[in-house]
This record gives sequence, structure tokens and C-alpha cells, in this order.
Amino acid sequence: MKLVKLLCAAAVGCMMAAPMAVSTAWAQDQIVIKFSHVVAPETPKGKGADKFKELAEKLTAGKVKVEVYPNSQLYKDKEELEALQLGAVQMLAPSLAKFGPLGAKEFEVFDLPYIFPSKEVLQRVTKGEIGRKLFQKLESKGIIGLAYWDNGFKIMSANKPLIKPEDVKGLKMRIQSSKVLDAQMRALGALPQVMAFSEVYQALQTGVVDGTENPPSNMYTQKMHEVQKNATLTDHGYLGYAVIVNKKFWEGLPADVRGKLEEAMKEATDYANDIAQNENDVALAQMKASGKTEFHTQTKEEREAWIKALKPVHKDAESRVGKDLIEAIYKEAAAAGFKM
Repeated sequence: MKLVKLLCAAAVGCMMAAPMAVSTAWAQDQIVIKFSHVVAPETPKGKGADKFKELAEKLTAGKVKVEVYPNSQLYKDKEELEALQLGAVQMLAPSLAKFGPLGAKEFEVFDLPYIFPSKEVLQRVTKGEIGRKLFQKLESKGIIGLAYWDNGFKIMSANKPLIKPEDVKGLKMRIQSSKVLDAQMRALGALPQVMAFSEVYQALQTGVVDGTENPPSNMYTQKMHEVQKNATLTDHGYLGYAVIVNKKFWEGLPADVRGKLEEAMKEATDYANDIAQNENDVALAQMKASGKTEFHTQTKEEREAWIKALKPVHKDAESRVGKDLIEAIYKEAAAAGFKM
């Protein structure tokens, strides 16, 4: 059924994605961009997608219509990349971890625990040469990368206090499909469980998994705090997204339309990234106020213990994501005053 669904949708999508030998048709017909994502509209990504829709339609004077489909309405996160490649949708904003299974394993560097000691270091990567070179890895997959969107740093949650790294041992922890995230959880002695984002709440509620990792905004909008008794503000990992488009569709657009969409994306990116930290702060405050989850703030010593426990994951990942790439990020951290 999955393949049938994708192929049927692609029959229409491929028409949208065809090279623009018939570019004059675009002048007459409204261009529709289906923008699918898997999180709630209230999250930074959800708000960013809505902002892009607003700007794209305004700047193109209605030549482009953007249809935003949140909360896995069209596809779950395991399906959406295939749908994009087939042309069933034109735009996605998947988490960066999704590109490893697609064959662009270098993107899994973003999953390394404690690889980004500050937001400044992160931005030096995503806004610089490293980020541009990573996007080039997607072109052979029929994908164009347009922008990096933040959703902040992740916290660990479970139904028991997670004070020391060894407290995670034996727990079934939900992760995205990522070899690096798998290695991260195994380094803590946990049992990693790959699962679609839309299925996590029920899995936590029924005990299929014991815990997970997410930025506060995702945890709150998916109501995971209602089924998790404890969480620790580890900030151990980064969750970011790449806004991507079907390559044939994008390159087939008239140059003036593409230019306006690039302008809209730049402004939407600034907006989404500016609100990400505030959205996480508000979500954390609301979860604390609910009293359903007890949040633990790490001491300096506790944080150092987690870093020590997880640092070997960097070394283990060198053969997969590239030693040169990891060292390039270390250099960006050093330039910002951090010793890795």
C-alpha cells in the first residue's frame, strides 16, 4: 500500500517536477508546492513552514501556492524522503538524521553527542563552508538543500531519574534512524529503538519504549511530558532540519520565481531560527508548570560525566561520517573558544 500510495501521488508530482522546456506554462498556471512535515504547527519547524507559505505566496504575487501538511498528514518520517524523490511532494524539512539512511552518511555528524558546545559553533557550521558542502552531497539523490532550520538541543526523558550516564542502562530508548544515535544509546548501555516520530507518544504511554530524546518544543507539543515522569536537561545532542526540494522541480522553475522563493526561504529561515530558542524555553516552562514531569538540571560535574561517557562515540563515528569532517567542526569550536 505504501508504494501504491507514493506512486499514485507521484504521477501528479512528476508533472510538477518535469524540466521546464515548457516554461511558458508556468506563466499561466499556478505553481503548487506541497510542503510536508511530521511535527505540530506550533513547533519552530511548523511555524517556519507557515511563514514560508505566507512569504512565498506574497512575493510571487500568487503565482505560487504553498500547501503545508503538518503532523505526518501525508507521510510518516520513514516515507517522506521517498515521496520527495518520486515527486509526490515538492518540499520537506526532515531532521538531519534522515540523510544517513539515504546514503549521505556525513549528515550523521549532526547527531554526535556534544559535538556543538554552543549555538555559535553550530551556526559557524550550518552557515559556512561545511554546511554548503554537505548540501552538495544530496544532489546526486535528486535533492536540493535550501536551508538549515534549528529546533535546539535535546534532553533525555524516561520514567526514572537520569542523573548519571549509567542511569540510562537497560532502558528502551526511542531514536531516529541513525547509526550515530544508535551508537550513542549503546554507549550508555541503553537499547535503542528506531520509531517514527508520530508513534512515540503511544509507545511511551504503553511502555513499548521507556524513554526518548527531544528538544522541549517537540516533547511538549506531542504531549510526551504526560507519559514521562522524569527528564534531564542534558543538551547532549542537536536536532536540526534541512529544508529540501525535489531537484527536477526546483531547477525547472522560472528563474524569477525561483529567486522569489529563495528570498522567501531566507526570511523564513531567519524567522524559524530566531524563534527556536524561545519556543523551547516556553515549552520547558509549560511542562514544568504542569507538574507531570520532574526536570533535573545538571551540575558541572554531572555534565562532564555525560561528556566523558559519550565522547568515544566521536572516535567510533570517524569511519562512517569522516574524520576530516569531525575535525573541521572541532576547528570551528576552537575558533569560538572551545576545547574539544
